[in-house]
Amino acid sequence: MGGKGYKILVVDDDLEMCGLLSDVLQGEGFSVITLSNSFEASKMLKGEELDILITDLKMKGLKGLDLLEEAKKDSPMTPVIIITAFGTIESAIKAMKMGAYDYITKPFQMDELVLTVKKALENRLLKKEVDRLRREVETRYHFHHLIGKSPSMQKIYHLIERISDTSSNVLITGESGTGKELVAKAIHFNGKRKEGSFIALNCAAIPETLLESELFGYKRGAFTDAKVDKRGLIFEAHEGTLFLDEMTEMPLTLQAKLLRVIEEKEIRPLGDTNSYPIDVRIIATSNRDIKSMIQQGQFREDLYYRLNVIDIELPPLRDRREDIPLLAQHFINKFSNDLKKSISGVSENALKLILNYSWPGNVRELENVIQRAMTLSQHDVILPEDLPPSMLQEKERGALEKAVQQRYTIDQLEKEYIKKILQEVGGNKSKAAEILGLDRKTLYRKLQEE
Repeated sequence: MGGKGYKILVVDDDLEMCGLLSDVLQGEGFSVITLSNSFEASKMLKGEELDILITDLKMKGLKGLDLLEEAKKDSPMTPVIIITAFGTIESAIKAMKMGAYDYITKPFQMDELVLTVKKALENRLLKKEVDRLRREVETRYHFHHLIGKSPSMQKIYHLIERISDTSSNVLITGESGTGKELVAKAIHFNGKRKEGSFIALNCAAIPETLLESELFGYKRGAFTDAKVDKRGLIFEAHEGTLFLDEMTEMPLTLQAKLLRVIEEKEIRPLGDTNSYPIDVRIIATSNRDIKSMIQQGQFREDLYYRLNVIDIELPPLRDRREDIPLLAQHFINKFSNDLKKSISGVSENALKLILNYSWPGNVRELENVIQRAMTLSQHDVILPEDLPPSMLQEKERGALEKAVQQRYTIDQLEKEYIKKILQEVGGNKSKAAEILGLDRKTLYRKLQEE
């Protein structure tokens, strides 16, 4: 790794050493500042971001360990390299315990110092990248970034805010594609467990024979292919969150073992004679009717109540249509960079089709439709012809067929039919009442009930 202008502060009351280090490090491409006054160095640490600090151990005024302590407080990601002509094992151990990156005794080879500096810089850049990614993840899953202005989604946002800092287990239900995992991540990354791991497992995607070892781990020799010890996902989620997607697909035998983990807060890997304490929050999801499964003996009732301490039911997209334009625009913004397309939005006619579509695949389907439309579009907005044929066909589908697919109640069907008739007669209520076989008073009453 070359210097590339990275900034190094060298602090030493030996001016000759300062000059030598400056020459060598500048020759490697670093930008070097040298100071012989440790108090000035202290001021610089508070006011400037430095990539590396190299300081002598014993100086007039502040000592090297004093600057190390200040650097850890004011610029914790800046590696500190201690150099000294009076090195002892005790001082080296103390410096390393205080957080020094390295400790070098004079006289030293300049090649050795340059190598140490480059490794320290790599360490700093890695830490900054990890910190950037952590902040990006936290922002990405912040519950305010869940898209939706509908009352049902606002209630979910408020609930997430109230439960994030608790350790209570959560059960999220809803149709496929409604965003259950996104809600789970919002809960985790906005709560006190955000520094812990978020471990996800799709219970339907792993064969039953492997699911137990994935969850609980195993000791070497527990079975034929167990060549080494393996930590289970439950243990990996210690002090964090275990996300069990499609929890209702878990076999009954494993349900019993998971129940024991929840109740006893201990885990025993396969083939192990010992149990180990575990601190984990479980967030589970299901798109099935769990109570019906319990009645049929397919899911344990006791486990259901252990998981369902907090329940969140996500509404299908068709029940929160006011969120569809927001979601569509969000996905347009998301895919603009990836697809290198300058698409500003959705045309009025295309938006009508999108709003009238039943969205059986919910938000996930909407995301795929927008991505497809942007890929095909040759205009600055999405047009009807950019949408899948199935959406165009649905426009022509009969009202009764649509009502059956969307599972309308009789009241919903009646209201929808009255709206259609009013549209057909241009809002003429007398004519609409005649077609519907109602008197005007009854029609007015039904319209007021909406």
